[in-house]
Amino acid sequence: MTQIHEPERRSRILRGRPYSLDEFASKYGLHGDQAESLFTRFGPSSIELDLLMAAKRRRHRFCRTKLPNNTLDEWNG
Repeated sequence: MTQIHEPERRSRILRGRPYSLDEFASKYGLHGDQAESLFTRFGPSSIELDLLMAAKRRRHRFCRTKLPNNTLDEWNG
């Protein structure tokens, strides 16, 4: 008979001071459900959440940047 093992939940070490959910949502202008989802997945660590939001801003800014028309031609050789 095959047994199914539940993966162990590892607790994270809190880095930086903890945000409250309201403080995090307010700082980044997030709606309640968005903030709660990120807060639940990544925890209350101000360092972790600040790094996450900085990465999201960089990715968003990069995706909105228009590339010159010939950029893809240079990549394709």
